[in-house]
Amino acid sequence: MALLINGLSGFSIPALDRGLQYGDGLFETIAVAAGEPCLWHRHRQRLERGCRRLKIEIPDGDILLEEVYREIDRRPRGVIKIVLTRGSGGRGYLPPQIQTPTRLVYFSEWPEYPAGLTRSGVRVRLCETRLGQNAALAGLKSLNRLEQILARAEWVDRDISEGLMRDTEGYLVEGTMSNLFVVDEAQLRTPDLGVCGVAGVMREVVMDQAARLGIPLSIEKLTMRDLASANGLFLSNSLIGIWPVREFDGEKYDPGRVPSALVDAVMDHGFRFG
Repeated sequence: MALLINGLSGFSIPALDRGLQYGDGLFETIAVAAGEPCLWHRHRQRLERGCRRLKIEIPDGDILLEEVYREIDRRPRGVIKIVLTRGSGGRGYLPPQIQTPTRLVYFSEWPEYPAGLTRSGVRVRLCETRLGQNAALAGLKSLNRLEQILARAEWVDRDISEGLMRDTEGYLVEGTMSNLFVVDEAQLRTPDLGVCGVAGVMREVVMDQAARLGIPLSIEKLTMRDLASANGLFLSNSLIGIWPVREFDGEKYDPGRVPSALVDAVMDHGFRFG
């Protein structure tokens, strides 16, 4: 797998880079369709928001996009990953006063998900690993993913596609790699990410398309009881688009309760440049 480091190939990352030392940085995972980085502007905007929150120098968007296209190299389908660290320097945890961020861009093959999951749905379990609460980091897609790693290590059954995670107070937050939505009659509900969780780019698309279609949507704290009484559940991220849930910890759900107009709109809008 070839990769670009600060726009150059054949280079390596210094061992003292703060991304390696402390997870001091951010990343974006971007679907490539028809040779284009999907939802590019949304991904770039989230990366810039994260940079402002962490006080990391924002990379030039035009240069970054040029590097993305170099990595895509006219390949029609795949995944682009962007990793941005604060670079090297500083004393211990204290960041350096003058930053030279490290920027990685690389292409990988499209993951081989089973066909038809957008309609047939997936099996999901509950994870024991909890998400810590920290409003200063909530919503960020930072390089610190240890909670998700521990949660994902809880199962090896290939028929289980995702695990849902709660915070330390027991509220449902997200999947290990996805955001969660609940279908209640004619409205949608999704967890509040004010103290933990990742504000997914595809989550934004779902919310925007729901508003366009006139589907009511609320952001709130969700409990296990809310899932037990729900008509349907679905997950979203930048690679899967939407996956309805057909089973959660033995509880059956009808994938057809997820509005088909919403699924179609998200799958159409979510896999194009924009």
